Formats: sequence, C-alpha cells, structure tokens
Amino acid sequence: MKFSKLRQLFLVSSIGLLVATFLTACQIVTIDYVFVASSAGSGAGSNGQINIYAGDAATGALRVIDPAVSSGGTNPVAMATTSDYENLYVVNQGNKSVVHFAIALSGALTQKDTVTTSFTPVSIAVNAADTYLYVVGGTSPAEVAVYPLTSGAIGSLATSMTLSVPGFAGDTLVPTGVAALTNNNVVYVTAYDQSAYNPGGSTTSSANPGWVFGYTVGSGGALTAALGSPFKAGIKPSAIVADPTNSYVYVTDYAQNQLIGYGIQSGSTLDFLINGPFRTGCQPAALVIDPRGKFLYVANSLDSSVSAFAIDLSTGTPSGTANPTGGSTNTTDTQPVAITADPAVGRFLYTANHLGNSISGFILDPTAGTLTLTQATPYPTGSAPTALVSIPNGNHSVQSITP
Repeated sequence: MKFSKLRQLFLVSSIGLLVATFLTACQIVTIDYVFVASSAGSGAGSNGQINIYAGDAATGALRVIDPAVSSGGTNPVAMATTSDYENLYVVNQGNKSVVHFAIALSGALTQKDTVTTSFTPVSIAVNAADTYLYVVGGTSPAEVAVYPLTSGAIGSLATSMTLSVPGFAGDTLVPTGVAALTNNNVVYVTAYDQSAYNPGGSTTSSANPGWVFGYTVGSGGALTAALGSPFKAGIKPSAIVADPTNSYVYVTDYAQNQLIGYGIQSGSTLDFLINGPFRTGCQPAALVIDPRGKFLYVANSLDSSVSAFAIDLSTGTPSGTANPTGGSTNTTDTQPVAITADPAVGRFLYTANHLGNSISGFILDPTAGTLTLTQATPYPTGSAPTALVSIPNGNHSVQSITP
C-alpha cells in the first residue's frame, strides 16, 4: 500500500513537471510595447486616452496589458518617445498640451509633467540625445517650438521659430510634421501653404504649396535656417522621416499620392533625389523607416494600405519591394493615419486606423522587406486612433540595429 502511494506521488509529480515544461515552452514572450493615442468616446470633445499593448515575439500579435490611461487632454494627435524608451510625450490639440509620461519596465505609464503651447500643436519629435523636444503647430503664425528635456522632464520654452515662405510672408502655413536627425544637429518641419492650396475654398497666393523647413540646432536649442531653406515639397506634405545615417529625408505628398526623397548636403541642405518622386497609394498620411534603415513604409489613408519600399543605402533611392501602391497582403483596416516599426528586432509593423478604430499588424521580412499580416489583426483600440509608437521590451532595447 505504501509503495502504491509512492508510485502515485511520483506519477503526479512527473505529470506536473511535464505540464510546467510545456507551458514554459509555449508561454508568450513580449518583444515590444505599443502605445496608441485615441479618443475615449465618439464625440469631438471626448477625453483622450492611451491604449497599451504587448507584442508577441513569435507572431507580432498584440494583446492589451493595462487599462487605458488618460492622455492628459482632448484630441490627442501625436506621440514620441526618448531614445532610451523611458519617456513618452503626447500632444493634445484640444487643450494645446504636451504631456510627459514615464514608461515602466512593464510598459505601464505614469503621468509626469505638462506644458501648454501658445499654438495648436500637431506634431512632435525628440532628438537622439534626449535633450530637446520639438513641437510644431499653429497657422497664424505657424511655429516650431523647442523645449529642453532633463531626465525626461519638459523644461520651459527655450526658443521658437515662425515658419514663413520668402516673398509670401502673409500666407497662411499649415505645419504637418517634424523630424530630427540622429546627429542632434538638424531638425526639419513640413508645412503647406493654405493660401496657395485650399481644396473647396479660395486661394490668394501664387506660391508653391508644399515646403520643408530646415534648421540647424545651436547652443540652448537655438534654431538657424539651413542654407536654401525652405525646400519645395510638392503640394501637401503630410509626414516626414529621416534615415538613421543622416543621409536622406523622405516626405509624403498627400495631394499627389507620392513620396519625395532628398539627399542631405553640407549637413542640412536638401537636394531632390534625381529619380523621384515615387508613387505611393492614395492619400499617404504617414511613413516610417525600419530600424536598420533598409526599408521604408507608407500608410495610405484613402485606400487603406501600406506601400513598401527598399532603400538603396548608396543613393537613397526607394524602390518598390512588393505592392508599392498597396495590395492584399499590405491591406490595413480603414484609414491608417499613423505607422510604426518595432525597434526591438525590426520584424513587425503596425498602423493606427482612424475610421477602423483599430491597429493593423504586419510581419516584416528582414531580407526582402515584404509584409504579411499578423495573427488576429486588426486589434481594437479606442475611438478614432490618431497616433502610435512602439518601444522594445527588456534586453532588446540594447540591440544594435542601425545600417
């Protein structure tokens, strides 16, 4: 009888060990955290919120890991993180605020400080040194403002610069995006001239509609216009990104369904890539370069797709890798307006879909740059998501994945 009980105990222990081993082998491993800004409700004045997701290392599938937190205002429209992935900044247009959150190792967010801008903000960027926050917005006038950062905390306004097209100082400019080079020396701002391009309304100017403003960054965040700035950028530039080597800048033209490429000369001057512009899907609204600097992806808001391009690192030329104007494997939920690539291993891509109230996920082929859908995509968000960012989890944050 005693022997039988010992055998039963051994059998139960063995089964328990096997089950534990199986569960350990099949457990979900988080590779990234994804933060999405959206409205908490359907009304225009609804409070903003940030949804928090974990990305599965094997599949890229997203799951909610924490309750949504308040964005600190209404109508959140843009987000950015510091390069150490310890701080998140959210732009709320409704109360003209930029809100700082600390990011825990678990992905949890804690609201810290807030600044209120003198204009309605539309986009932000943080330099690679995590010393300055750039905020753009306003229309009369349009501005770029510089705030110092100290261990993530936002300081008082350091300086600001008014955007103006030479010879057309009275025109109304609408800023749309901002990007900082990783060398911390230059920042670029996109804007279009509403006095020259105003669908459905009247125009009063003969100026070129689309522009990129370039500024070198000096002591204390002082901005000096780059030689030749502003640079022409089609009709309605909607987003901007710079490659990790500080060699090229790319801008989406929402009105002409195209991608405009520039080479960076003398540190800050922009020259058109000679074989551009490059065709995208309809109404490109956002773009991102993968962490290796090898591939560029454009979110097309009208046809709900992602255009995929491979970048020739010697010339900057983006060439279509697969369905550059969208296709079945590049299809998102309705109206993607923001896009991010996972910074941990550069294997996953996500879009925030404004009318779909969702995130679409893609697996990125690191060799070809082609995309396939992740499991169970799309993933539900709050109402009308407008922005998203992703950060690596744990040791993945120290991997070197530059070109």
